[in-house]
Amino acid sequence: MTLLIDELPVGSQVFAKFVKAHSLYLDKTTYLADLISSQVQVWFLSRPRRFSKSLTVSTLEAIFSGQRELFKGLAFLA
Repeated sequence: MTLLIDELPVGSQVFAKFVKAHSLYLDKTTYLADLISSQVQVWFLSRPRRFSKSLTVSTLEAIFSGQRELFKGLAFLA
């Protein structure tokens, strides 16, 4: 399988743009699925500055809004 990368997604914070542009993306959906399936009621996302907090929240938004087509080939639907 050949991965086509149109451009590096520097500064992009929207998960859907990553998928639609075939940009390079480190799949963290396995960890998000574990987080969602846990019984924790409050989540505190603590990450270093410039370390994809906004992208993580955008990915969660796509999950909860039911945009299943964005997750084809990713661990979340596997």
